[in-house]
Amino acid sequence: MHDQPSRVPAAPGARGIPGIPGAPELFTWEFATDPYPAYAWLREHAPVHRTRLPSGVEAWLVTRYADARQALADQRLSKNPAHHDEPAHAKGKTGIPGERKAELMTHLLNIDPPDHTRLRRLVSKAFTPRRVAGFAPRVQELTDGLIDGFARRGHADLIHEFAFPLPIYAICDMLGVPREDQDDFRDWAGMMIRHGGGPRGGVARSVKRMRGYLAELIHRKREAPGDDLISGLIRASDHGEHLTGNEAAAMAFILLFAGFETTVNLIGNGTYALLRDPGQRRRLQDSLAAGETGLLATGVEELLRYDGPVELATWRFATEPLTLGGRDISTGDPVLVVLAAADRDPERFAEPDTLDLARRDNPHLGYGHGIHYCLGAPLARLEGQTALAALLGRLPDLRLAVDPSELRWRGGLIMRGLRTLPVEFTPR
Repeated sequence: MHDQPSRVPAAPGARGIPGIPGAPELFTWEFATDPYPAYAWLREHAPVHRTRLPSGVEAWLVTRYADARQALADQRLSKNPAHHDEPAHAKGKTGIPGERKAELMTHLLNIDPPDHTRLRRLVSKAFTPRRVAGFAPRVQELTDGLIDGFARRGHADLIHEFAFPLPIYAICDMLGVPREDQDDFRDWAGMMIRHGGGPRGGVARSVKRMRGYLAELIHRKREAPGDDLISGLIRASDHGEHLTGNEAAAMAFILLFAGFETTVNLIGNGTYALLRDPGQRRRLQDSLAAGETGLLATGVEELLRYDGPVELATWRFATEPLTLGGRDISTGDPVLVVLAAADRDPERFAEPDTLDLARRDNPHLGYGHGIHYCLGAPLARLEGQTALAALLGRLPDLRLAVDPSELRWRGGLIMRGLRTLPVEFTPR
């Protein structure tokens, strides 16, 4: 699980930084295609800068690695939107549309200690490394089944036919959603992605439907628990610590919501990066053909750093005045840590704009840092490694079916992912 998406659309017009000559345009469609030159400029000239976002909310952008790491671990920066000093949070501009009305706010990404400590401990009891490791055969089965669906065709859209359904079905299985209900979850999740750059109403309706389903599912699991994550949450809460009905639904919701789009983007962005770097791709294919897994493991970490699935960490709000990167942050100010900028900081990473799958010194922030570090990182790594190994092994001549200039990135402030990824290959 990672910080959840915030559905703020990218803007079609220019958004430079007022008062700074030569400042790049931010949050345009062109910026979304390749934000890294603009982030390099910000790191050098305005590493902590207050700017107006496309939604109208003003926030501080943090772009240097050292400042980003400090901000992610600073407990004076709260995750609770109640600390925002403007009324914008009441309109849903700083979170998932509909989560407030659906009573889904009480999850790990919107709360602070001590409630965060209690809930994370409960979830950790159910979401164990052993559970994730035992899930590997099912992830492989899902991966192979999806590739079987298009391998004979010789072409596919890897986002809609592979990167999107894989983590949806995986997290549904892990949560204990019955197979006959999983297509509903796929539809709700698809609405959340498709409306990333458009109206928020469709997302809110999907959240409401998901909330109703989860409440019913939790009730059924209390009556007849199984060997799944929701049953594990219930068992953990029934053995001492208390987990309310709203908390249980919110935790299941955020595990699904935050657990799927990050992995969609990890697989999509990662595959795209490999297709654009034939040398690194061949290196990984040769390693996999030799039965080695070391380069696959370091390679996924490098893909997370190089063009990760989460561009900005989600909202934080100052609970008291503080100084960050030499700038004074006032109580109530929103702060957004730009993970994509921090992970290409030359002060921390040698040749940061070069993809090096064997990179060892790689403490990237792709899964966050501090108490909000991604709880589902082991599952995402498992899915990413399994997906890339299967694609490169089964479709060795995989190639882009369109010019890179034709690809479009989904609008949104937090996540970074392709809308489509058309590919061709020899039918298998």
